[in-house]
Formats: sequence, C-alpha cells, structure tokens
Amino acid sequence: MVDVMTTINGLDVHYTIVHPKQQKTIVLLHGFTGSSTTWQQLMAKLPANYRIIALDLIGHGLSAAPKQVQHYTMEEQVSILHTFFQERQISTATVIGYSMGGRVALAFAMQYPECIDKLILESASPGLAAREDREVRMQHDELLAARITEDGIEAFVDYWQDLALFTSQKTLPIQMQQAIRTERLQQSACGLANSLRGMGTGQQKSYWSSLSQLSKPVVLLVGELDTKFCSIAEKMAEHLLDSTVIKVSRVGHAIHVENPESFATIIKDQL
Repeated sequence: MVDVMTTINGLDVHYTIVHPKQQKTIVLLHGFTGSSTTWQQLMAKLPANYRIIALDLIGHGLSAAPKQVQHYTMEEQVSILHTFFQERQISTATVIGYSMGGRVALAFAMQYPECIDKLILESASPGLAAREDREVRMQHDELLAARITEDGIEAFVDYWQDLALFTSQKTLPIQMQQAIRTERLQQSACGLANSLRGMGTGQQKSYWSSLSQLSKPVVLLVGELDTKFCSIAEKMAEHLLDSTVIKVSRVGHAIHVENPESFATIIKDQL
C-alpha cells in the first residue's frame, strides 16, 4: 500500500492505493469519524487485478480540515471526487461507500452515473425526504458539532462509541475495539464538526425521489442487527431500477469492521 497526498480544489486530499498500474478500479469511501485506515484489511483481500483506492474525505484522516464550512458540502465532496477521477484517468469504477461515505458515493453516482460500474453501499441512506426531518437533524448536528469543538475529540469519542448504532461492536475483541477508538481519536475536531455542519444527513439533498433515475447496479449491504438501515435498504430497493439487498447475519452498522471476512467475500462476489 502506498500513501499519496494530492491537491484538489485547493485542498490537500490523502489516499491509499494498491496495484496502481491496473485499469479496473475500486474506490473506497469511509464513514464519519473514519479514514482510509478502516479499509486496510479489505484492500489486502481484494483481487490483484484491480487498482484499489481508499480516500480520506475532507475533514477526516490526513486530508485537509479547513475552518470554512463551505468546503464540507456534499456538492464539494462530489466535485473533489470527480476531479480525482479525471486527474487519475479513472473512466469508471466500482465505488464502495460506508455510512457517510455511502451518502457521498450515492450523490456522486447520481451526478456522474457514467463514472460508475457498480455502486456498493454499506449501511447508507439517500438522506431524509421530509424537510421537517431535515431541519430537526440539522439542529441536532449543530449541537453535536458544538459539543465536539467545546469538549474535544476524546470526550466526543466516548459519547460516539456508546451510541446504540454501535452496540454490536461491544462484542468485538478488545484489540479491535481499541483500533476503532484510536482511528476516531486521530480525527480533527474542526474537521468532524464541520462535516456535520456541511454534509450531515439533514444538510444534504434528499435523493429519495430521484433513485429511480439511477440505472447503474446498486448493492445495498446491511447488518441484520442494524434494523434502521435494514428498513432503509428495503425501501431504497423499491425505488432503484437494478438493486440487490444483502443482509449479513449477527452484525450491526459497520459490517466491514464486525465481520471483515464475510464483507470481503461479498465484495469479491460482487466484482
């Protein structure tokens, strides 16, 4: 694996790449509080005839974490990803996104479907359909962003890892739990807070009404213990033209963390 830093739209963007000379490409997008590090096990298990790229989204990992919120909008993230494709001459790719990264992947596919071979979304959503729900979520995210900047990363991570969404991770080996915590603690307070303000679920455009326009194949991966996102995936499948829902048993929101072997097998099967 090779770590690379580049500049896109005036911002530093970090990514990790393996098999750089291959033409067929897989692009990996992490979730909130994550980074390209979360994909290392998967990258090592995927076929060597693919160029595999894991990006740090703005505000995360080693990528820039600017103070200006306008750099964190979904539109800006999609613009950065599209420029990345162009500059590296990636004509099409299988794009895999987890949670927040899944929302970015879907937004990118909606705007640039010609760049997509297949879209694989792990525990992701198309946003919130109702304006009232978006407004409530934006208020919640603003309070959470303020909490991050005021209390600091460690206090926030203590809170975040105890959310019901991640309860299933409590059964993981202590060493794995510590690795997840370490990755979260390495984030920037400004980057996380502005990510919530700029591209939180309430802030982003809802794609529910336009899912039927996406003709590319979409795989929706969910953990059976994550009932909220199981329901979202099933509803998404009703709108998408070409979709497959795969439920992984005995895991929750972060399938690639909780059962990396099964996750890698599913991805290889989908390739």
